[in-house]
Amino acid sequence: METIKNKTVRFIDLFAGLGGTRLGFEQACSDFNFDAKCVFSSEIKEHAILAYKQNFHNEEIHGDITIINPQNIPDFDYLLAGFPCQPFSSAGKRNGFMDERGGLFFIIHNILKIKKPKGFLLENVDGLVNHDNGNTLKTILDKLQELKYNVSWDILDASEFGVPQKRRRVYIVGHKKYAPNLKGYNQTYKLAGLCIDEDLDFTHSKFTKLLSDKFKKEFLYGKSIKDKRGGINNIHSWDLEIKGKVTKKQAYLLEQILLKRRNKKWAVSKGIEWMDGMPLTVDEIRTFCNYPKLDTDLEDLANKGYLKYEHPKQLIIENGISRRVARLNAPKGYNIVAGKLSFPIAKIINPNDYAPTIVATEAGKIAVATDKGVRPISIREGLRFSGFPESYTLDALDYLKAYDLIGNTVMPPVIKFVSSRVLKKD
Repeated sequence: METIKNKTVRFIDLFAGLGGTRLGFEQACSDFNFDAKCVFSSEIKEHAILAYKQNFHNEEIHGDITIINPQNIPDFDYLLAGFPCQPFSSAGKRNGFMDERGGLFFIIHNILKIKKPKGFLLENVDGLVNHDNGNTLKTILDKLQELKYNVSWDILDASEFGVPQKRRRVYIVGHKKYAPNLKGYNQTYKLAGLCIDEDLDFTHSKFTKLLSDKFKKEFLYGKSIKDKRGGINNIHSWDLEIKGKVTKKQAYLLEQILLKRRNKKWAVSKGIEWMDGMPLTVDEIRTFCNYPKLDTDLEDLANKGYLKYEHPKQLIIENGISRRVARLNAPKGYNIVAGKLSFPIAKIINPNDYAPTIVATEAGKIAVATDKGVRPISIREGLRFSGFPESYTLDALDYLKAYDLIGNTVMPPVIKFVSSRVLKKD
């Protein structure tokens, strides 16, 4: 077994965010009785810098890494970077290196080339692995190997490391002397209920009161609230009647439209490229849901806002960019109005399971159901769901800014494991 001989391990923390990568790395160093010393950290978000300073002794945080000369960075042993994930994420446009944020990898590469540290730890979304048919990952690995690093990578799920959140991320690691082994670890599990403050007081919103009044808390466990498919774990706007009364026949009609509008035969009949969820004409709806006064029900549901009456959309590609535009010469049809994030609450955590992947776009929309009612998860709960210690605080931030960071953070327990494999050869 080969370990670092120096007692002090110097590292730099790039795209630092909440400092979760630093926390995990320092914890791994502590297990090896190494003194971890952060000699340089970089972050550009003002509220991230505020949180970082609050939790790491008010250290100096350097700004935009793209304008910092690597020669001005102090010498270090390890580079840590959870470089921006949006260019490779299924939640974004997946432009990869075409996105200026995707190009930040080459900033990392240049720092490694000039400073020649012993090793590195990089983290990104698992979508990076299949982006551009795997060519993006291959480019990254090739570029790192060109610098004479022994490189390995794997996709790890935080839920297997004692973090009560399903969060799959790709970890790319390298060392000058050996390829760190990310395989073979003891899986540990923790359920979300252990992180929920059952007695936390809060003020009901009109929407959360509606949920609490209409359903028992146990029924709400694990439910999504969206006018999309979701089977038995989905609650729709018409189930809540938030836009007006809905008869059983109308609810069935809405559910059928929700299901049938995805059929690819509609695209063929309309002569346009298929899209997931096309507006359907009255005649098309009659093919699967025909009964007297169908027209009246459709109009009523449209007036109440459960349905919209619109033209189908044609796929247009201009200058390599695709978009959907209404095809005005095609007959209008009825379509479901609301999308995934159209409601104040998008998902209610099941305390007997893991929290869903928490993302910044769902800030305030992930909730818990307690004896006191339904409420968004607190900042402290969000930190617990992400594996942060109780000593970590975001008291200096408001709710939305805190969740912008929590939704983009790494999971310290996973970083601790990965760091342990970088710091020694298994």
